[in-house]
Amino acid sequence: MPRFIRSAAVIALSTSVLASLPVMAADELHYNQISLRAEVSQEVARDKMIVTLYTESQNSDPAKLAAEITETMNKALGQAREVKGVTLRQGSRNSYPIYDNKNQKITGWRERAELRLESADFPALSKLTGELLNTLKMDSMDFAIADATRKSSEDALLKDAVAAFKARAQLATDALGGKGYKIVNLNFNTNGYPQPFARGGAMMMKAQMDSAPTPEVEAGTSQVSMSADGVIEVLQ
Repeated sequence: MPRFIRSAAVIALSTSVLASLPVMAADELHYNQISLRAEVSQEVARDKMIVTLYTESQNSDPAKLAAEITETMNKALGQAREVKGVTLRQGSRNSYPIYDNKNQKITGWRERAELRLESADFPALSKLTGELLNTLKMDSMDFAIADATRKSSEDALLKDAVAAFKARAQLATDALGGKGYKIVNLNFNTNGYPQPFARGGAMMMKAQMDSAPTPEVEAGTSQVSMSADGVIEVLQ
């Protein structure tokens, strides 16, 4: 009976040792692993022009007011559709009551409707905007990076980021005296792609439109970047 108990203890000890081996192997997977970061950047032109125009009026009769706003917007839309390469988007349209001095009785209604124009052809959109300002008002003029340009830029940055990460990984491997390396994981992040970038105030832009049929427009550029963050394992 005592001999049986001693054998069971030996078996239990052996099982415990064997169970610990996979844990040790898992720890060894992280041996000689280092984290690295590489970043690349480039200047990208803002090649999309975005103009927001609006009409606003008030009337004691809300039906007449709505008809007036609709007529003005339809005329502007018809005029804008004749210009090739310009994308039209109708923005917000809001109507709200106007109250008397005591804020108790509705004395009239005010309504506002927006028209958004987008194009990569700056001269054509500038000329159209100048013409539409005869009936509409300027809200804003913005510049952004077109979707196609952004994709092309991201593709180029991705290749450069991979090359930069590999160069840094090789440099770290050589510094540690390794024979080579393997990439454990790699993640990419982009920064700097702007939201539409507004230039100047509405009054200044209207003055520019009034001063010449087709004013010069300079959208500028944005510096965009992509980072490659990853982990490599140096092989000894």
